[in-house]
Amino acid sequence: MSNKDNKKHAESQPLEEKVISLTEEEYQKLKQEADKAQEYWDKLLRLQADFENTRKRLEKDKQDFLKFAQEEVIVELLNILDDLERAVELAQSKHQDFPAFLKGVEMILAHLYDMLKGRGVKPIEAEGKIFDPNYHEALMQAEDNDVPEHTVMEELQKGYLFNDRVIRTAKVKVSKKIEDKKEDKIE
Repeated sequence: MSNKDNKKHAESQPLEEKVISLTEEEYQKLKQEADKAQEYWDKLLRLQADFENTRKRLEKDKQDFLKFAQEEVIVELLNILDDLERAVELAQSKHQDFPAFLKGVEMILAHLYDMLKGRGVKPIEAEGKIFDPNYHEALMQAEDNDVPEHTVMEELQKGYLFNDRVIRTAKVKVSKKIEDKKEDKIE
């Protein structure tokens, strides 16, 4: 018989079962280990299912949190919006008490600033400070020998920090020294 014939013959023959002799103690030990393995397998499957359920619940909670996280801020802003609408109605009714109108708008601004401050938002100090590109954005320069060079002379738009992180730089005008204009003489 050739090798090919041997292979065909071996493949067509059913595999013989091997019989192994064990003592009852060895058999009981193997049975206990198999039971333990099955118990661990069942625990693993339950843990995987619990993990998947927890992951799905956390994902849903995260989506709900993101969806409704700003609800408290929105409610506060709605109160400020109500105050602004009342101020506009007062102005539209051509009420002549301008100081009272101005006082109302100032109160609305104060309420808005308090709300932002309570949320960790605060303005960046700019005017009179040395220019810092981390906090300021120079839009203009002005020559002035009375002020140290690179000093913020004017704040054109406020900048803000949110929990000590810049969310908007202050737009500023910065000082620079007046250049002496010397005329070169040709000799």
